[in-house]
Amino acid sequence: MNASPDSSYESEESAISDHDAQLLRALHDEHADALFAHALRLVNGDRTRAEDLVQETLLRAWRHPESLDPARGSVRAWLFTTARNLAIDAWRRRSSRVGEIYTDDLPEPSETVDETERAVEAWTVAEALNRLSPTHREVLVECFYQGRSVAEAAARLGVPPGTVKSRTHYALRSLRLVLAEMGVTR
Repeated sequence: MNASPDSSYESEESAISDHDAQLLRALHDEHADALFAHALRLVNGDRTRAEDLVQETLLRAWRHPESLDPARGSVRAWLFTTARNLAIDAWRRRSSRVGEIYTDDLPEPSETVDETERAVEAWTVAEALNRLSPTHREVLVECFYQGRSVAEAAARLGVPPGTVKSRTHYALRSLRLVLAEMGVTR
């Protein structure tokens, strides 16, 4: 069997009626250029993603021909809205993937850790914590250094969770002031 490169397209096309195929061609001929320009803006100039967006939009139009009824509104408006919604959905899928990188640039090498600087920072933080009130210091130690949740810290300290939240807020504010007095800036 000699299959042409377009044979899969032809077999798909033969699965739809001639009327649907003509409608889809007319839709493409009339709206594809404007839809591509719109899609290009939606994907910040990425031609491949814009082409995929146009293809998916026209596929949706083919699957839902009732949406293209002129009595329901402008066909182009429906196509543009569908393309926009598809672009938003794609953006949301990409942004929900943790750790996915969207660049061809290599990441910068990490800076080497200066142990002396780390020791000075640790001493500075310890000194700043010692200048806080005992209640502020203990809530910061429980929540930040021990990694406990508000509920866990509340149970360990024997106070309500709201008190832990309040003390944490004021403790961080006091810590900022103490660090500023010590000459530490952001």
